[in-house]
Amino acid sequence: MQRIRLRYTKRGRLRFTSHRDFQRAFERALRRAEVPMAYSAGFTPHPKVSYANAAPTGTGSEAEYLEIALTDARDPEKLRILLDESLPTGLDIIDAVEARTSGLADRLTASVWELRLDGVDPADAGRAVEAFKAADLVEVQRRTKNGVRTFDARAAVVDLDSLDAPETHSPRADRPTDQPCAILRLVVRHVTPAVRPDDVLSGLRAVADLAPPVPAAVTRLAQGLFDEETGTVTDPLAPDREAAPAPSTAEPAAAAKASAPVGPA
Repeated sequence: MQRIRLRYTKRGRLRFTSHRDFQRAFERALRRAEVPMAYSAGFTPHPKVSYANAAPTGTGSEAEYLEIALTDARDPEKLRILLDESLPTGLDIIDAVEARTSGLADRLTASVWELRLDGVDPADAGRAVEAFKAADLVEVQRRTKNGVRTFDARAAVVDLDSLDAPETHSPRADRPTDQPCAILRLVVRHVTPAVRPDDVLSGLRAVADLAPPVPAAVTRLAQGLFDEETGTVTDPLAPDREAAPAPSTAEPAAAAKASAPVGPA
C-alpha cells in the first residue's frame, strides 16, 4: 500500500467551502481521476483519506494537508496533476509527496495567518497589536455547542505584527479588494482550546477597541512545525522529501556503456 500526502488550497470564493463540502468534492475528484484508492473495511467502506487540521469555513488557505492510501503505486506529481484537474478552480492541489515518515498531523503544530482589515487605519491596527502583545492575559469568549466558553487568546500567539505598507502583503493571500487597509501577520500555536484568527480579533477588540467595519479577510499562509531558533513555521512535507532515496546512477551508467563504440576507431 502506498501513501501520498497532498497540500491543497482554498482560494477566492471557495474559502466559504466547508470541510464536509471539500470532502465530497475531493472524493468525486478521486473517482474522476481513477485513483486506485484503498478502502476501509466494514458494511460501508470509505476511501482511506486522512484530513489534518482543516481551516475554518470562511477563511482562505494556502496550506491544507491530507493523506491518501493507494492499492497500487502512482507517481506523486502525475497524481497531483490529475487530481488538480478534477477539482474546481480555487481548490487546487499544489504539492504531493510519497509518505516516507510517520506523523504528518504531529508536525502541524503552528500556523501563519494573514488578516486583511479593510477600513482600518494601519496606525490604529499597530497600536492595537502592541497593546495585545503587551498583555499577559487576553480573555475572549466563543460560543460552543456546550455554551459560551471563556479562554486566553494571548498565550498561543507566538508573533503578531502590523505590516507597514500594502506592498508587503503576501501575493498568495486571499484579498477581496485592492483598497488601502491594515494587514496583520499572525503566528499561532495549535493548542487546546484552539486559538483562531477570529479569537485574536476579539482580543484586539477587548484590549484596544479595534473593530473592523467589515469582516476580516483571513488567509492561512503556512502550517507546520514551529522552529524556535528561527521563529518560522517549517514545511511539514520536507521530512518525506528528505527521506526519499537518492536517484540511482546505475541505469545512466549502463546506458552510456551500451551506447559506447565497440572496437578500434
